[in-house]
Amino acid sequence: MRMQDYLGTTAPGATVFARAIVGWVFLSEGILKFLLPDALGAGRFAQIGIPAPAVMGPFVGVVEIGCGTLLMVGLLTRLAAIPLFIDISVAILSTKVPILLGHAFWMFSLPSLSRYGFWSMMHEARTDLSMWMCLLFLLFVGAGSVSLDAMITGGAKSGRG
Repeated sequence: MRMQDYLGTTAPGATVFARAIVGWVFLSEGILKFLLPDALGAGRFAQIGIPAPAVMGPFVGVVEIGCGTLLMVGLLTRLAAIPLFIDISVAILSTKVPILLGHAFWMFSLPSLSRYGFWSMMHEARTDLSMWMCLLFLLFVGAGSVSLDAMITGGAKSGRG
């Protein structure tokens, strides 16, 4: 595949707003994994059952900071969305599925909440599901015309949209 196939976009300039919010959420969460490692980084990963939390906490933080920044500027958008899509999918699996089931799931522990089940899970997953859907959108349409991807390709369109 040519680089233009990855950078090209069929999306309008307004896609910048989706990129900005998704990129900002991941960038800020990645930074917080380093600023508050016990609550949001390695300590949190250990609490929910993520293997090798001392390694995975910082690793995920770096991925979120790097790929979140790439989304915000619209550079390598489709490629940057892939690790973030995996990241948020693991977050949903590890933290929201136990809430849905009302018990630990696989290696993941059940958080202490006042209620469990579908609606409790939906409440807890609102940001995760929004990020998941926005990343899927960016994977399909690309960065949009207001992006570094579009500048690099001269605004060239890809057949991926």
